[in-house]
Amino acid sequence: MRSKWWPLAAITLGNFMLLIDVTIVNTALPEVAQGLDASFTSLQWVMDIYALALAALLMAAGSAADVYGRRRLYLWGLAVFALSSLACGLAPDSGVLIAARAVQGVGAAAMFATNTPLLMATYSGRDRGIAFGVWGGTSGAAAAVGPILGGLLTEYADWRAIFLVNLPLTAIAVWITIRTVGESRGAVGARIDWPGAALFTLCAGALTYGLIRGGEEGWSDGGTVASLVVSALALAVFVLVERRKRQPLLDLALMRRPTFVVLMAAALLVQASAFPYLTYVGMWLQSVLGLSPVQAGLAVTPMAGVALVVGAAGGRVLERVAPGRALGGGLLLVGASALVTAARLTPGSDWTALVPGLMLGGLGIGLIMPVLVSAALGAAPPERAGMASGAVNTFRQLGYALGIAVLGTVFAARVRDVVEDSGTIPGRAAGQAAEAISGGHADAVIAAAPAGRTAAAKALVNESFVAGLDRICVISGIAALAAGLLVLAVVRGGPGAATRSDAPAKTAPPAEPART
Repeated sequence: MRSKWWPLAAITLGNFMLLIDVTIVNTALPEVAQGLDASFTSLQWVMDIYALALAALLMAAGSAADVYGRRRLYLWGLAVFALSSLACGLAPDSGVLIAARAVQGVGAAAMFATNTPLLMATYSGRDRGIAFGVWGGTSGAAAAVGPILGGLLTEYADWRAIFLVNLPLTAIAVWITIRTVGESRGAVGARIDWPGAALFTLCAGALTYGLIRGGEEGWSDGGTVASLVVSALALAVFVLVERRKRQPLLDLALMRRPTFVVLMAAALLVQASAFPYLTYVGMWLQSVLGLSPVQAGLAVTPMAGVALVVGAAGGRVLERVAPGRALGGGLLLVGASALVTAARLTPGSDWTALVPGLMLGGLGIGLIMPVLVSAALGAAPPERAGMASGAVNTFRQLGYALGIAVLGTVFAARVRDVVEDSGTIPGRAAGQAAEAISGGHADAVIAAAPAGRTAAAKALVNESFVAGLDRICVISGIAALAAGLLVLAVVRGGPGAATRSDAPAKTAPPAEPART
């Protein structure tokens, strides 16, 4: 194995797997709901816990890689990812699946944090540019292929296959890594900010749990209030601890730079507004419209496909555009796409109603992702380039996790309101029916309808689900529009300002392409 490109193969394979395990699950959710009799809240956690673990541990994993060795941590991440994927595939109930997904996120954080440093250490000059181009293209392909591959495995094998397929792939990645990838470390004396990592994880986890529990149990529920209070306290202590650290997880001086703060907000909001609502769109396509998993996967690929084409074809053009304009304009397009989708969805709609909005969103994502990380690097001092890159990717993953939590809560509440207000289903049964509809069990609601009421039950299922989708699309659109206007107002600098003068910024890895 003498080829210089074998390390690239090992690293891009791991990156492909960790990204595809976000999108590949979307088209399998209705089958997971049926197979494990999972509730809507459980499905939220199946999606959310992976992104949450990835976001919470990403910066800490980067520090650990500098201390213990990037190759070593990458191999450790692959092993954890494989074992947790096996646990996901064998899960007997939703609780075990959620726990295994959390561990899978831990492995993914170790893999993601070491991807670009290993490429930087392995390649130089022209080879480095080629390596990052292939790595980025593979990442974009994961976004486009994920829903389709998930649909194929779910339809022709079983939903468990979407996790078990990781086992042979991780084995190949481990074998190539051991034989071809060299070890590298950070600067001598690097340390891990364990208190900062623990507090950040506690803050993000408690906030997400509080948001999901609030939608299920109510905002005055003791557990909800306690979770939100714990999150706020953890954040306050995190700030105090980081201010006293010589090697902090996140240098809070960066947060005194308005441009950097706005870019972090943009990273969070683009991920929260562009992708989480597609989870519920996928459930609508299968549980309400009756599409197969493969058909549902194909129906939601226009966004990823357009984003991949625009990002790849427009890279050179975007170098001549000010970062603020590309980011702000892209966010406005993402906001418009969600609002267009909301306007086109009606109880009588089919999957084609989604296409214009998805394509518009793909255009916006294609403008945003190639410049997001480089803009953050340009807003930070050269010596903080690595931290800035880790922070922007952390905020992106956190945005996805919070988006699932917030939009899921809003979606379920709207479905419940429509079902209860309709009067079609009386009393307590209305709440149970609403939960079943939200959780992908629409067929059970229709089957339980009294004789002669099947048509009314079908109409109610469709009306309530579309009402929920409409509400979360509107919220997503408004959030993205607000973020776009904020970026246009605050982020300055001409074309190439992000990486024009500082050496670390020049050699920093490019942005990770879009994923859904």
